[in-house]
Amino acid sequence: MNPTNPNPGPNRNPRWAWIWLAYTGFLFIDPLLEPSLDLWLATLAVLAAFIGMFALYVRSCDQDGPFRHWMIVLTFVLGLVTFPWNPGASCLFVFAAAFVPFSVVSLRRVLSLFLLLALIVLGEGYYFTVRVPHGTFHVGWPNTLIGIFIMMVVGGGNIFFAQQRRADKQLHSAQEENLALAAVAERERIARDLHDVLGHTLSVIVLKAELAKRLVGGDPQRAATEIADVERIARTALAEVREAIGGYRARGLAAEIEAARRTLDSAGVTLITGNGLGAPSMTVPSSWVGSALNPAEETVLALALREAVTNIVRHARATTCTLRFVAEDGSRRLVIEDDGQTAAARTPLREGNGLRGMRERVESIGGHFQLDREHGTRLLITLPLQS
Repeated sequence: MNPTNPNPGPNRNPRWAWIWLAYTGFLFIDPLLEPSLDLWLATLAVLAAFIGMFALYVRSCDQDGPFRHWMIVLTFVLGLVTFPWNPGASCLFVFAAAFVPFSVVSLRRVLSLFLLLALIVLGEGYYFTVRVPHGTFHVGWPNTLIGIFIMMVVGGGNIFFAQQRRADKQLHSAQEENLALAAVAERERIARDLHDVLGHTLSVIVLKAELAKRLVGGDPQRAATEIADVERIARTALAEVREAIGGYRARGLAAEIEAARRTLDSAGVTLITGNGLGAPSMTVPSSWVGSALNPAEETVLALALREAVTNIVRHARATTCTLRFVAEDGSRRLVIEDDGQTAAARTPLREGNGLRGMRERVESIGGHFQLDREHGTRLLITLPLQS
């Protein structure tokens, strides 16, 4: 049960939260089994009150402040008031427990609140079972224990969803910041490189052109020599500009490694890099660049690294990520490993759109994609070594 999103992103629709009101159907079990006008009217009043609280809670989920905490308290109190005469009100306890992980950040506080809620429900069950064993207000141990069990299961499950939502939000913020910083750095680098490549060359061309203009009447042969120099220097400048532009493309994977480091740092994950021989490095090995790594291969590896880092930050709960480049046995390998949760502790193992797209891109250039989740996650991309 995931009733709402406290930090809805651009692709989240809060209206989906209303689907969870289907669980309020438990309120009507007793009125259907033992029809009574008073019971029906009281149950409908409780439902109307809860719908109002639910609406206020959903509306307050994207706002800071204690208002949504009060909605949780009121929902739980409404459950306490209703439970003695309608055991189906245990669903209100479940709603309150489901809200807590999305509204309280500290895991210790969340667990403490779960324990407090369970003790309160247990105390009410004891009072209306032992102290008031008969009459209209009677709970019974089975209803009490079942209500506590479901409350703890649903609330505990929502701890995972709440932490995942917060990780998604942090990752989104980190990626936006990284993109902004990368754009500024790239503009500065382009301006600096163009200045270094063209600044001196264009100045020389201007000087030689002015000199040729002055010499064209008095010394045509010298003027022709200067014009030939202008042509040669201009061709050299054109080649340097093309080389610089090619350099922007060739450094794409290295730039992605740096972006990965910043993203992992923001999530508290340490990036360990190496060349396959134990020597740490933040650059792509020389055997991988130049003619050995064409633009298509570099693009595929950069996108694979980006997707792997995104998955690590969102799902792995890792503390370290190891990135290695290996060139041996007629192939080149990119290895990305993390020390996060094993497959047994994760959601069912299946390839999502990201992993499937990664596999298809690797295979489209003749490579091999392998994913191992026995100990953490190990992603291996193998490309044939170009002759």
